[in-house]
Amino acid sequence: MKIAQIAPPWLPIPPENYGGTECIISSLVENQVAQGHTVTLFAPGDARTSAELVSFFPQSLIQEGVPWTVHCKAFYHLQKSIEQVVARDFDIVHTHLSCSADLYLFPLLASLAVPHITTLHSCFPFDRATGGWVGDADNYYMDWASAVPLVAISASAQAQALAKFPLNVVGVVHNGIEHDQFYASPQEHGDYFAWLGRFTAEKGAHLCIEAAKAAKVPLIMAGTADEHVQESVDYFHEKIEPQIDNDTIKYIGPVNMQQKAHLLSHARGFLNPIEWEEPFGMVMVEAMLSSCPVISFDRGAARELIVQGQTGYLVQNLAEMVQAIPHIEEIDREMTRRHAENNFSADKMAENYGEIYQKVIAMHSSILDDQGKSGLSSVAV
Repeated sequence: MKIAQIAPPWLPIPPENYGGTECIISSLVENQVAQGHTVTLFAPGDARTSAELVSFFPQSLIQEGVPWTVHCKAFYHLQKSIEQVVARDFDIVHTHLSCSADLYLFPLLASLAVPHITTLHSCFPFDRATGGWVGDADNYYMDWASAVPLVAISASAQAQALAKFPLNVVGVVHNGIEHDQFYASPQEHGDYFAWLGRFTAEKGAHLCIEAAKAAKVPLIMAGTADEHVQESVDYFHEKIEPQIDNDTIKYIGPVNMQQKAHLLSHARGFLNPIEWEEPFGMVMVEAMLSSCPVISFDRGAARELIVQGQTGYLVQNLAEMVQAIPHIEEIDREMTRRHAENNFSADKMAENYGEIYQKVIAMHSSILDDQGKSGLSSVAV
């Protein structure tokens, strides 16, 4: 199959540290190439890929210093990618809706004759800004939504999206991760709990600190405060930094893949007190692949990832999280890793997308056949 993958232009493929969507795109592309497909990746020139790489500028936008709110080059990347798709021969086009600039895909794809899908990596509304501002532009982009077949990354994300807009969701494909990047934790793991992610209030890092202190367990935190988002920087400096004592509460900064695997595999457990309806939650899968059980607030897709009492615990609030911490040793770490390998591997994700591709291609062919028959009928009349 000849596949065009159009990545968002903001972060490198794969990312240097944080970049959930970019990690998924990289894993998907590499597995599609390994499965024998001919894949073309449209991404900035700093991407590292086994696919054919087509770029329209040398660096991803954040690396170049472009703020998230400035969309001019992002639109150029998407427009040029679609032009190239039209000029070439592809069986399927796969695009990715992750941030507000990606919403331009709706009008760009609406009249595309090539079969295509768009993965919904984030949540509506996309017309939003830091500080809580939300606009109404999403409503206007629904003019094209029915023409764009969407794939949700969880049943929870699908339900959230359909509750807000009349979207054309053609399936659900859970994210998958290259499990050989992670390794089973040693029998003698550390005594600390871990937290990893972007420093935003909705990710719950401040609650993680509260839980660790209440349960009297050490906590090691890793991740990034986005310097391009003042709200993230302020949150880290005001809510997190004063709590770091480098004794019971440690912060080790951003981590690469090897450092992440080491942190998670040696942890007693992973704490995930999210305060939003997270559409997936890759870090939970990364923890489980490292044989590290997860205690998470029961929000978003958490219950699709965690098997209650077998790979971790789903809790309703901070008090329940504190109560669950002493029971973490009751979780079978080997079973935890096996569950993640069986359900959230990158090759399984690629296979599932292959099924969606075939479904959308068949739907496209059926529509063309119906249009042809309709045309013949009208001529005959």
